[in-house]
Amino acid sequence: MAIHVNTTHFTEKPDCTGRLEKERRVYDLLDQLHIAYEGVDHDTADTIEDCAAVENELGVKICKNLFLRNRQKTTFFLLLMPGDKKFLTKDLSAQLGISRLSFAEPEFMEQYLDITPGSVSVLGLMNDKDWDVSLLIDEDLLKDEYIGCHPCINSSTLKIRMNDIMNKFLKHTGHRPTLVRL
Repeated sequence: MAIHVNTTHFTEKPDCTGRLEKERRVYDLLDQLHIAYEGVDHDTADTIEDCAAVENELGVKICKNLFLRNRQKTTFFLLLMPGDKKFLTKDLSAQLGISRLSFAEPEFMEQYLDITPGSVSVLGLMNDKDWDVSLLIDEDLLKDEYIGCHPCINSSTLKIRMNDIMNKFLKHTGHRPTLVRL
């Protein structure tokens, strides 16, 4: 079943009445860093499949964001990859030299990125002040001019220039991405 997308786009901080504090902080930081964005509100989109209508509305491919961990639950990764690409843990594990990667539990998402399942986003790295999460980016994603991602909540989506994420946002957070090939 398709989700409903509000066709009213916003290009500046939207009315934040009823929005969560973590979402408001995203807009404040993007404004502070002079990062332009275009956004829409929509029904909750928990999966990449739910985002098809959002992709059409914003004219951007939504990035697949996976929060992963090692077996010991001591090393955490945020993987950004094209939404239409299949993810095979063994391929990524081999590239990283880690015996086995798994999806991280929700409590780790909240602890390190202040996000919940379905809301995983590169923008959550603004909450990782101690750099506990390593950022992995599939090199194919860098070919796109824009990235589509949630502002730490999965009832809105933003279209942001990839260049601004790489050169302004990540510079601000201090996260240095590792490029991978999936």
